Amino acid sequence: MPHYELDITRAFFLSGAPPYPYMEAVNACLYLSTNKEEVKEAVAGGFPAGHVLPCAAAANDDGDNQLRIAFDFDGVLVDDEAESKYADGGLPLFFHYEVENKDRPLKDGPLMPLLKRLSDIQKLQEEQSSRVNNPEKAIRISIVTARNAPAHERLINTMKHLGLEADELFLTGGIEKKNILDIMKPQIFFDDQIGHLTPASENTPCVHIPFGIRNA
Repeated sequence: MPHYELDITRAFFLSGAPPYPYMEAVNACLYLSTNKEEVKEAVAGGFPAGHVLPCAAAANDDGDNQLRIAFDFDGVLVDDEAESKYADGGLPLFFHYEVENKDRPLKDGPLMPLLKRLSDIQKLQEEQSSRVNNPEKAIRISIVTARNAPAHERLINTMKHLGLEADELFLTGGIEKKNILDIMKPQIFFDDQIGHLTPASENTPCVHIPFGIRNA
């Protein structure tokens, strides 16, 4: 795409057929589309996919070359095991279950493969000592989750088990995620709950992951 100065040479033309079945063939770990139903079908088929929501914010051209990616945790990076407990018994059951299972890592969710790829890139940056914990590093990964203490330990232990780190962790505990995102200004935010995404999408490019019990 010369207009955008992107050196893209490969292309698949499928006469309207869905492209996500070919993800493994091209070693892809994320499929994005504005077609809501197509994304639902992809996720139901086990493919990591997200529905791109409309965003009113315009791309800025202020010389900001950092890539900031923000993820929700449950139902996005990990499965919906904990969210199922919340649906069954509210916060008391959720907190009790998470404390009881704090040392047992959660299973991968639809976008964990993407986080692992990004983590590999970050590790290359960290080979330069000046880049470790440098706020100006090329890629910054944030987790913005409604979890708070005491449910934070299972999140941290899951990340440790996988050998993954986030540059920023926000345990919002009921604080509107939009408040955090408006300051962070990520180029993209992934969440499985439309209730968090709709207000955030006013200023932040947002992607809905229609996975798990929240989207049953």
